[in-house]
Amino acid sequence: MQLSDFDFDLPEGLIATRPAKPRSSAKLLVATPDTLSDAIVRDLGDFLRPGDRLVLNDTKVIPARLSGTRARSSAQGETEAHIEVTLLEPRAEGCWAALLKPLKKVKEGEVIRFSDRLWATLEAKEDGQGLLRFEAVGDFDAALAEAGNMPLPPYIAALRAPDAQDKQDYQTVWAENTGAVAAPTASLHFDEELLARLEEMGVTFTKVTLHVGAGTFLPVKVEDVTTHKMHAEWGRVSEEAAAEIAATKAAGGRVIPVGTTALRLIESAARATGAIAPWQGETDIFIYPGFAFRVTDALMTNFHLPKSTLMMLVSALLGPERIRQVYAHAIQHDYRFFSYGDASLLIP
Repeated sequence: MQLSDFDFDLPEGLIATRPAKPRSSAKLLVATPDTLSDAIVRDLGDFLRPGDRLVLNDTKVIPARLSGTRARSSAQGETEAHIEVTLLEPRAEGCWAALLKPLKKVKEGEVIRFSDRLWATLEAKEDGQGLLRFEAVGDFDAALAEAGNMPLPPYIAALRAPDAQDKQDYQTVWAENTGAVAAPTASLHFDEELLARLEEMGVTFTKVTLHVGAGTFLPVKVEDVTTHKMHAEWGRVSEEAAAEIAATKAAGGRVIPVGTTALRLIESAARATGAIAPWQGETDIFIYPGFAFRVTDALMTNFHLPKSTLMMLVSALLGPERIRQVYAHAIQHDYRFFSYGDASLLIP
């Protein structure tokens, strides 16, 4: 199974840099083994049935992109360097693993100041990353929210800078548990009106938590994709969530994760026994063609990068040839791609 099997040509003009407004006005491509239907996200209920259960990732994205200054005194006077920081994951005792640009401009023990309320000391350098110990005046989360920007994916950040609007746009309406540095982007299409409409028709919801890491954007660098090593992300399926999903399966309803993060989590929770069970920990599950799905009956997801692990995941669900047809249709009909783009509902 070669990396080139998951490649395709994408016109740059189809990369979305802003989401549809309102959220549920994005386009929705519904794919079954035999049909392709062009729709709108707000009409999602037309393709669902009473008794179906949507699994939602309730992680909350932190404003993980920081711009700061490192000051250094010398015999020639004080010099400053501008340092860009992207938080990656929390570590013990108030520290964070982070990307620093340029890392070489900061020595261990030096302080980077982001605002009057927030600063950090570089504790160590490891594997091209920095370990930062943060200090804040008052509440850390409030100081971070004030100083930080949303960590837009590289393919959006390359086209425009993040701004205040992204703090609302790059967060789901049900975000609750803080810890992600990337959004579960299929969930960005939902608003309260759509959720209420689905609930009224008998669709149910279960929340799980997977803190999406920056590793979700790392490219696959091996030609034999089966040798790729996934990044690990922390997740949790509660007893209540597992019971709800199991009850839906037993009643003949469909379990439909909203986003690849929710899918990877519930499939991780079913690896041990083949059935959904309460689960908590780090998962590096890698889903590619040949994978045996235990819980997932369909998937709502955005359109993904060529040669990415997410292309491999959707190819596993629908089959590589069918996914090529789906993506060819999306490109031909000007669907918008990636995190702020349009949506698909994939029904094997």
